[in-house]
Amino acid sequence: MTEQNPAAEAQQTEHRRTIKSFVMRAGRMTEGQQRGLEQGWPKFGLEIENGLRDFDEVFGRSAPRTFEIGFGMGHSTLEMAAAAPDQDFIGVEVHKPGVGALLSGLVSQKLNNVRVYSCDALEVLRDCVADASLDRVLLFFPDPWHKSRHHKRRIVQPAFAELVRSKLKIGGVLHMATDWEPYAEYMLEVMNVAPGYRNLAEDGRCVPRPAERPITKFERRGERLGHGVWDLKFQRID
Repeated sequence: MTEQNPAAEAQQTEHRRTIKSFVMRAGRMTEGQQRGLEQGWPKFGLEIENGLRDFDEVFGRSAPRTFEIGFGMGHSTLEMAAAAPDQDFIGVEVHKPGVGALLSGLVSQKLNNVRVYSCDALEVLRDCVADASLDRVLLFFPDPWHKSRHHKRRIVQPAFAELVRSKLKIGGVLHMATDWEPYAEYMLEVMNVAPGYRNLAEDGRCVPRPAERPITKFERRGERLGHGVWDLKFQRID
């Protein structure tokens, strides 16, 4: 009988216990999304296995850099990238249809200021992004995990705040948005006590909807139904 290396066993146990803030949903790819993957991934796709990256080298320039966690179908990412050609964007999404949709848009719009990972965004931040290298980190409409027993799955936790802070430049901003007010209150609770941040809201709570955040179809529908959206901005100060 082969004995298990204790260190390897502990590492495997820790891996099994890792709590994810997302659920891997099975999604059918459209022809356009599949074509986007095939045509766009070789040009815009990045692999976590390649580890720490020099993004000046990846993009071929030094520019303000935004890291987006969970870009969904990529509509906002495309709009932001097209509106700011002088900035670079790193988007991360686990769901392949969304990755394919974004890549298809990048190809069709001939944009070159976006790069894409398809894996866990927190692992990318930890393993692939240099400390103090990002100007912005975006977290738009993450899963609020409504039930109390699922709150441990929420991405916004003290450890998340510290990881993001380590990757932001001094003066860099974490911008979060949610359409569920209890989650906004929860985000404020976590971030207001996180060391090294300053809340940019004048009232110490939420900021008005920033012009640079595109309005999604989902958000417009919510507005018509009287639903609110809460934006939070926290700046790294040390």
